[in-house]
Formats: sequence, structure tokens, C-alpha cells
Amino acid sequence: MRSKEKDMKSTADGNPMRMALIVLIFLLAVVQGAWGGEPLELIRSSTDRFLEILKDPQLKQQPEIRDQKLWEIVTERFDFEEMARRSLALHWRKRTSQERKEFVDLFSHLLHKSYVSKLENYTDEKVECLEDVIRGNRALVKTRILSKGTEIHIDYKMMKKPNGWKIYDVIIEGVSLVNNYRNQFHRIVTSKGYEELIKRMRTKWEELIKETEIEAKKKT
Repeated sequence: MRSKEKDMKSTADGNPMRMALIVLIFLLAVVQGAWGGEPLELIRSSTDRFLEILKDPQLKQQPEIRDQKLWEIVTERFDFEEMARRSLALHWRKRTSQERKEFVDLFSHLLHKSYVSKLENYTDEKVECLEDVIRGNRALVKTRILSKGTEIHIDYKMMKKPNGWKIYDVIIEGVSLVNNYRNQFHRIVTSKGYEELIKRMRTKWEELIKETEIEAKKKT
């Protein structure tokens, strides 16, 4: 039987390496690739803005402000409510509107603290945007990252909402990010209850806040 601590870590973190690749490919997808439709071009335009922030020497000295600016761009392109709803799956229907709002907030904040702050380790990986396949209000954007002789395929599932095309899932080498979270959340909710899942997510959030404070003190 898995320990509570191990479950809590996997629930909040997923796979850090995979998520870092997700963010990097989303942000760097402007580097190379064929012409595509609106979904692909939206990712490219967001990337331009993101790279300007990453390369800004003044913002490198202000990591909190830099990370906030980066996160604002990410939130423009990702639909965290849709990702959270799909990740919680059947348990989402049983939640009140207040519970849903709290879950989406925790879900998005954990992703923020867990991954965006790691982008300063970017080391010029090369990325290719291969194509986008559009069917009605759904699209699949195919990308490929090349790093030290390794090739990794990452696809973005997007949905056209009233406010534009939004990413709602990411597929890394055939493995869905949303499905990964769905399996983790379902296991905890069915074995320990929904409140236990929220408790672990809150605990992880508090741990990440403390880690951020410690890192900031080291740099002063």
C-alpha cells in the first residue's frame, strides 16, 4: 500500500520533468515549424512575448515579477477550469460551485508554483511546431522537442471557447497529462474522500510557498 506522503507528492507534482517539458515546448514553439492554423499561430505569438520576458536582464533580478508576467501569458492560453474539471472527472459533478472554484484555484496555483518557477533553467532546447489538425471547435497541435540527441513528441489538445482557443490537455509521448491527474485524484477520492484530496493539495501549496521563501532568502 502506498504511503500518504507518497500519494500527496504524486498528486500535487505529477511528473515534474514532463510538466517542465510541457511548459518549455509551449513557450518555445515559435523556434521552428511549418505554417499552421489559428491554434498553432496563437501558441507562437504567446511564445514571442514569453521569450522577451525570459531574456529581459532587469526581470532576471526580479524573479517574482518575472514569474508573474510569465504566468499571465500561460493563463491566457491554458484553460485551467477545463483541465481541472476533466481531471476530477465524475467527482466534479458532485461538487458545489464553491468547491469547484476552490479546486480550480488550487489546481492552477499548484501548477504555477511547481513548474513556472523552474523556467530559469532553460538551456536553448530546439523545438519544432509540426502541424495543427482542426476539427470543428477542437484542435490538436503537434510539436517536437530536440535536446541532446533526444526527440520528444508533445501534442496539445485545444478547444475553441467564446474567448478563443484554449489548451485543455497535453499528450507527452502518448501519455495524457489530464488522464494522469484523473487517475491520481480518483484513487484518493475513492479511498480517502474528497476532503482528503483538498487537504493534501493545500498542504502541498503551503510547502511550495515555504520553498519559494527559502530560495528568495538564499539569493539575497
